[in-house]
Amino acid sequence: MISSSFILLSINISGQINTGQLGGANTGPELNAIQTAVPFLTIAPDSRSGGMGDGGVATSPDVNSQHWNIGKYAFLDSKGGFAISYTPWLRNLIPDINLAYLSGFFRVDEQQVISTSLRYFSLGSITFTNIDGSFAGQYNPNEFAVDAGYSRLFTENFSGGIAFRFIRSDLTSGQQTSDGQETKAGISFAADLGFYYQNQVDVGTSDGEWAAGIALTNMGTPISYSVDSDKTPIPTNLRLGGRFTYNIDDYNTISTNLDVNKLLVPTPPKMALDTATDELYVLRGMAAPGSAVMGMVQSFYDAPGVPQEDGSYSVFQEEVNEISLSIGVEYWYRKQFALRTGYFYEHASKGNRKYFTVGVGLQLNVFSLDFAYLVPTNGQNSPLANTLRFTLGFDFADLNL
Repeated sequence: MISSSFILLSINISGQINTGQLGGANTGPELNAIQTAVPFLTIAPDSRSGGMGDGGVATSPDVNSQHWNIGKYAFLDSKGGFAISYTPWLRNLIPDINLAYLSGFFRVDEQQVISTSLRYFSLGSITFTNIDGSFAGQYNPNEFAVDAGYSRLFTENFSGGIAFRFIRSDLTSGQQTSDGQETKAGISFAADLGFYYQNQVDVGTSDGEWAAGIALTNMGTPISYSVDSDKTPIPTNLRLGGRFTYNIDDYNTISTNLDVNKLLVPTPPKMALDTATDELYVLRGMAAPGSAVMGMVQSFYDAPGVPQEDGSYSVFQEEVNEISLSIGVEYWYRKQFALRTGYFYEHASKGNRKYFTVGVGLQLNVFSLDFAYLVPTNGQNSPLANTLRFTLGFDFADLNL
């Protein structure tokens, strides 16, 4: 079976806290974080958005729009480009988890753009043991997702796009579980749908631009790691937001953006034990439906609810608690040097990720380099502390292709 240190890891790879009660025994909000397979799909892969609070559904289009909003590509002026990003992940806990991301696009004509990306997540080295606890070997579990997208300009100000994704998650290398079941790699097929709008606006003696975006990502089949085990949903996600850019003068530009994010995955119900039958039943909330589509719909109203002073439970309050926020600011000087900062907020009962981000960017002709750093607000003991991101990009706007 798999080493207990791997199974009982209390922090999942997205950085959420998964077990226990926040604030200590019998204090603080009850933790009820939404659990999904392949949470690496939710990690911000690029340094630009990583420096702005992990937001990007309506930021100005760039080569990494594949992750945030496939519809943004249609507004890029370049003939094509690609970028590679690298993130050492959860280094405060484990020394060898890494995320690599490769993305690129090519403009077909004035209205159409095709794009692709590859995301590879390495979970480091894991020790496998037999059922008696003896050593059974070392394995390097990994996950990856590859996708292809198409974006189109519908009007002068509005665009949309769609992407299709193949996901493979190999966590156990076919090792047997403690009950003798043979495990397998999890496979899923998913799709993204994104829309984006931007328009110029006059601001006093200067001008600017406002934008809005919405993206449904990772709409796909659930994953199972053995023949007889239950399937786990992938992180289907709804993200919407806006941006405002102000051109201070010919050399200085500043933008602010806000993302609102919600997982469209059923919330775990509160279970209780029937002493007469010795079986668990749903005490509050709703059991997960058999359909991924119904799970997306049910995710808006299926929470067990937050306890109230009068003894009732507020489903609406828990559904609101499942919304996370990303706020970011980006400053450009002569479109060559950028400074970025942002803040990410997630409710304590839904994972408790809260952190500031900072970043810098450099653009020189066809070459760009971006760097981001994450600063948790809950101290250096956070699993996300000291997270760095690096992105190297190439833009073919000035090349005769």
